[in-house]
Amino acid sequence: MDILAIVERIGEAPTAALFGLITGMIFGIAAQRSNFCLRAATVEFARGQIGPRMSIWLLTFSTAMVWVQGAQMLGLMRAEDARMMAVPGTWSGAIIGGLLFGMGMVLARGCSGRLLVLAATGNLRSLVSGLVFAVVAQMTLGGWLVPVREAISGLWITSGGTNVDALAALHLPQATGLVLGLVLAVLAIYLSKKNELGPRKLFMASGVGFAVAVGWVLTFGLSQVAFEPVQIESATFTGPSAHTLMFFLVPDTVLEFDIGLVPGVFLGAFLAAAWGGELKAQGFEGAGNMQRAMIGAAAMGFGGMLAGGCAIGAGVTGTSIFVGTAWVALTCMWIGAVATDYLVDQKGGAAVTV
Repeated sequence: MDILAIVERIGEAPTAALFGLITGMIFGIAAQRSNFCLRAATVEFARGQIGPRMSIWLLTFSTAMVWVQGAQMLGLMRAEDARMMAVPGTWSGAIIGGLLFGMGMVLARGCSGRLLVLAATGNLRSLVSGLVFAVVAQMTLGGWLVPVREAISGLWITSGGTNVDALAALHLPQATGLVLGLVLAVLAIYLSKKNELGPRKLFMASGVGFAVAVGWVLTFGLSQVAFEPVQIESATFTGPSAHTLMFFLVPDTVLEFDIGLVPGVFLGAFLAAAWGGELKAQGFEGAGNMQRAMIGAAAMGFGGMLAGGCAIGAGVTGTSIFVGTAWVALTCMWIGAVATDYLVDQKGGAAVTV
């Protein structure tokens, strides 16, 4: 792909949005066909199972690491230039935000990315929850919740003016990332075969990880030819959901990668669901479930912004380049989700499916 030719033809900002659209469509198609969902994986784990959802999540997680680390070794991107690595991180935000996000995705019955994919298939519960998520994320980014976010984030930040490269901090060679990804991918394939997942499901699960690498490579390539500074980023849904919401509310919002990403995921998931005959209108199953979903979506909006990313942004995209706070956030998401499922759905007796 000749990125310079695209920039010269349509401009830098539209190119960034186009790359977001491409990344989003790949993600949306692959996520819809594979049923990728961190929340479902954590619920399986909380109930003592290593089932198909856990297998799918692990395959996505590992293949993202393989694709991204491979791209970095080929010189197609540099992790140190990525925005989430180049700016200070917050350990306190990763811990508290991760716990809140994990709790929220269990209550809302899906992480932010999964809600967007489900909304594209006609799930009105996910659509409403996704809107609540986006509004709270925007309030946390630039609204009434900013002082709260800043107070919590400022409790414990990374030193040196940048985030922590986990591989460098542990004095491990760069190839460690690729090796770890390959080992985890082999484990994921073993578990997938054990759970009788077919080749198509495996291909699509790895496609979600591939989408993350596509985003990194495209934005890095754009940064090398653009006149104006370009953020090197990839799939995430906390900030982009807030930015997309403002794009449709404020006419003069500037085009960027985020603005293409969210519509791209929606469009890709819609086309995949239509192709598979899975478009179906669904709503809330009573006032109690609606209240639960709203609380969960709000917790994800605030928690994801505080943690520096959602289940995808921190949990897959950030970990694929070994951002230190992203690994902490992902760990806390698992802890928050497992604890919430145990206390609310298992011990509390709520009848919620995996």
